[in-house]
Amino acid sequence: MSSSSPDERTLVLIKPDAVRRGLVGEIVSRFERKGLRIDAMASRTMDAALADEHYAEHVDKAFYPPLKTFMTSGPLVALVLAGDQVIDVVRGLIGATDARKAAAGTIRGDLALSNRENLVHASDSPDSAKRELALWFPELG
Repeated sequence: MSSSSPDERTLVLIKPDAVRRGLVGEIVSRFERKGLRIDAMASRTMDAALADEHYAEHVDKAFYPPLKTFMTSGPLVALVLAGDQVIDVVRGLIGATDARKAAAGTIRGDLALSNRENLVHASDSPDSAKRELALWFPELG
C-alpha cells in the first residue's frame, strides 16, 4: 500500500458505560467500516494510578474526581487504531465530548446522552496519542 502520508496511530478507550451497555461491537464495527486498522485491543480495568496518569492534566480540576470514579468503575476496552490521519478521523467519528450536543451519525450522537458517560475516549493530538499509547500499550514502543 503506498500513500502520501504514513499511517498514524491513536488510542481509543471504549469506556465502562459502553461495555455495560453492550456497545463494544457496535463501536468497533464503526471504526472498521471506516477502514481503520486495529493494531491492538485489550479488555482491562483502569486503576486509580493509571487514571491519574492518563488524565494528568485534569487531576486538579473539579470535574476530575467523578470522572475518575466513573473510569475506574468497571472494565473498558483499549484500542490502538491506525490509518491515514487516524486521530482526526476517529475524533470525527466519535463526535463532540458532550454527547447531548454530538451530531447525529457520530458514535456519541447516536448512542450517548451525557458529558461524562460519553462511551469513548480518543487521543486529541499526535502528542497526546504518543503519551497515551505509551501508558496503555508500552510493548508497542
